[in-house]
Amino acid sequence: MSRTPPRRYWLTGASSGIGAALAEEILKSGAHLAVSSRSVPALKVLSQRYPGQVLVVPGDLTNSQTVREIGEQITEQWGSLDSVILNAGTCEYVDAKQFDASIIEHVVRTNLLASSYCIEAALPLLRKGTAPHLIGVASSVTYLPLPRAEAYGASKAGLRYLFESLRIDLADEGIEVTIVSPGFVETPLTAKNDFPMPLSWPVDKAARHIFAKLKDRPLEIAFPALFMAALWPLSKLPASLQLAIGKRMVRKSPPLRDPA
Repeated sequence: MSRTPPRRYWLTGASSGIGAALAEEILKSGAHLAVSSRSVPALKVLSQRYPGQVLVVPGDLTNSQTVREIGEQITEQWGSLDSVILNAGTCEYVDAKQFDASIIEHVVRTNLLASSYCIEAALPLLRKGTAPHLIGVASSVTYLPLPRAEAYGASKAGLRYLFESLRIDLADEGIEVTIVSPGFVETPLTAKNDFPMPLSWPVDKAARHIFAKLKDRPLEIAFPALFMAALWPLSKLPASLQLAIGKRMVRKSPPLRDPA
């Protein structure tokens, strides 16, 4: 009796935060995992802890040629992919009083353009895979405009639309698409936030939740449930009321620029 081969994943942003915790969940399931990030040491540690399961394919995903080379490496080593989780991203805050378009450019390049490069590399591999599944990590911030989130929100809203359109176009090929929309999760990225993060989850809990839900291939994984239950009705309010809520959240003295 032949054994079912292990499922093959590609995960971006795998060196820290949700990505690092999700990598652990995937590898504990016995799957094989290609991991990408700019931080190579963390990826090598992962490959040492799970010998034979990890393919280290690091690089700057905002460089389209680098991403093409990563795709070629995965093709050479494995020939196909079954699941792709595009998780890599960044967040920088905007000060509207000293608006800096370079912040928008950097965040959109990192969160949206880099994801499109990865999709270009991933789709030929998914087409050769088993029960192919494409997953993009967006954000609950796309439901409601928030202060200083112009760059991050715009990039994640673009990512959401990209994946929702792809879901329609890829359906006939049998490639399923899931969007992940986390609320506040305790990661190195959110550790820089100087405002309250209601109902935030530890990163390990978030990763376990995402991985468990992915088995059902939902259209969207949005959490925590209580946070989403409060956010969703707010997103349906008239724009004037959304503006009033947003203004109450604005800090008195926003910084010129928060570090990425």
